[in-house]
Amino acid sequence: MYRDNYIESLRIELLEMVADQLTPVALQYGYSEVPLETTIKWRPQVLVLGNYSSGKSTLINEFLGAEIQGTGQAPTDDSFTVITYDDSLPPESPIQITDQRDGKVLLNDSEYPFETLKKHGQRFAAHFRLKKVNSPFLKSLAIIDTPGMLDSITERDRGYNYQEVIGDLAQIADLVLVLFDPHKAGTVREAHTSLRDTLPAKTFEDRVLFVLNRIDECASMMDLIRVYGTLCWNLSQITGRKDIPMIHLTYSPGAVQKSNNQPAPGYLKYLENQREALKEAVLKAPCHRLDNLAAFVETHGQRLAHLLEALVNYRLRARRFHLKGAGMALIAGLLSTAAGWVGTMATPAMSGLDPVIQLSVCGAVGGLTMAFWFSTIHRLFYRRFHRKTLAGIDDLTSLENQTRRDSWAAVRELVKTHLEKTRGKYSLAEVRRQYANVWEIYEKGSRDIREALKELADLPPDQQEAKEQNSVAAM
Repeated sequence: MYRDNYIESLRIELLEMVADQLTPVALQYGYSEVPLETTIKWRPQVLVLGNYSSGKSTLINEFLGAEIQGTGQAPTDDSFTVITYDDSLPPESPIQITDQRDGKVLLNDSEYPFETLKKHGQRFAAHFRLKKVNSPFLKSLAIIDTPGMLDSITERDRGYNYQEVIGDLAQIADLVLVLFDPHKAGTVREAHTSLRDTLPAKTFEDRVLFVLNRIDECASMMDLIRVYGTLCWNLSQITGRKDIPMIHLTYSPGAVQKSNNQPAPGYLKYLENQREALKEAVLKAPCHRLDNLAAFVETHGQRLAHLLEALVNYRLRARRFHLKGAGMALIAGLLSTAAGWVGTMATPAMSGLDPVIQLSVCGAVGGLTMAFWFSTIHRLFYRRFHRKTLAGIDDLTSLENQTRRDSWAAVRELVKTHLEKTRGKYSLAEVRRQYANVWEIYEKGSRDIREALKELADLPPDQQEAKEQNSVAAM
């Protein structure tokens, strides 16, 4: 109880930190269309990807303990399905679907973290739904099943951008399962794009698990070795990594028994079916939730700080430019005043005037010259300065390492858009204050959370129990 309460208090603290410090800045500068905490306030989620014949639905049904998702050799479901827990039925009730909601309702329900998906349009909403199931497996997490990846399909065929949807879901998921089958071991075009571009940009490597499923369909051990080698080769080519991540080898015992009453391939007895290990990994997704939330704060805090840093640097450059312009205007004004004085003294009609009047006339000439400089010449120079700065916008920030380059890539266009929209005219003091707050969250807030998580992980069970008892006694 103590551990659960402690974790919950940390989670609430993180959400408040995001809502109070990061969300206002994210909304102001167009970094996010909805509050950032919208995507992290719900339960842990596991995203399941794979080819249309990779056995996603069968795997999910086995996890849930009932036939919830349709299965078959051909594509049986082209929808994104969120499967979550419902405890409204008695514990002894058979596992079943207790409630369903379509995409239009789901995308507009603030209880769920899917408001950002509304941007994908009505066609996507028609292929998005939620199922509530009374399976104990879902008590601490939700599963998102996805349409099978295909080879020769385009955005026009689906009616929405499949890769963008996958990216948005992967960004809020705590674990991503990528399933392959022996017949298409990493060769499907949509899978290639997802692994090469979408997932690396939207999530971290340690959140992605690779699964070679349905290995019982290999005719022999040699056939399985060839399939495994092909998948390893394809993954190395797609990801560009020499070190291939672990690939879970799994199959469905139930499917083996149903396959025309044929005996299971003899080589299966020499292999460990990693179905249970995969199931345990999925069930541990909630344990990584706080770590993922800390990473969420770090990532978005760093990106927002980088955005504000660039805006601060622009205003500092602009201020130096204006100071330089003021100096030039002053020099122009003094020169015109001196020229006016020389002209006055050289003109017989003016030389006889009272010196005070002469000085007033010369001062007026100088003042008009300065006013003309600021209203016309300096403005033209500033427009040139603004265009030149936008053309070399990368010079507004240092990009000395890959981390800085990655965060800059995420906010570069936002900085450019804000400078174009405001023409560089905004409050330096306000941006500096925002930068200081966001940087403190990035530098200190997430670090404090990680230290608290480490302290909790290192705490022996007996001390956890003692703390729990003390907290109960204090109540």
